[in-house]
Amino acid sequence: MFLLDSLLVGGIRYVLDKVATIAEQEVNDPERQRERLLEAQMQLESGDITEEDFAAIEADVFDRIREIKARTQSTGTVVDEEHRVAGVEISVDDESF
Repeated sequence: MFLLDSLLVGGIRYVLDKVATIAEQEVNDPERQRERLLEAQMQLESGDITEEDFAAIEADVFDRIREIKARTQSTGTVVDEEHRVAGVEISVDDESF
């Protein structure tokens, strides 16, 4: 009975992990937001939504894309308001060792 319970719990945990992974990918995918904007544009052209509805969807899509970029891109080191260090390249001279 214990073996059956542990297999059942393990199977459920596996499925929930997969669902969580897929949901996270969906949330962090800017392409999904672009598709949403394209769909809204098609609805606007067909007359299903108004200009105001489209503007609200467009603003939400752009906000979400900015949030995704902020979450997924490293912020780097801020030098001042205009400059940011994105990476550093280091090379070592083999003769000095």
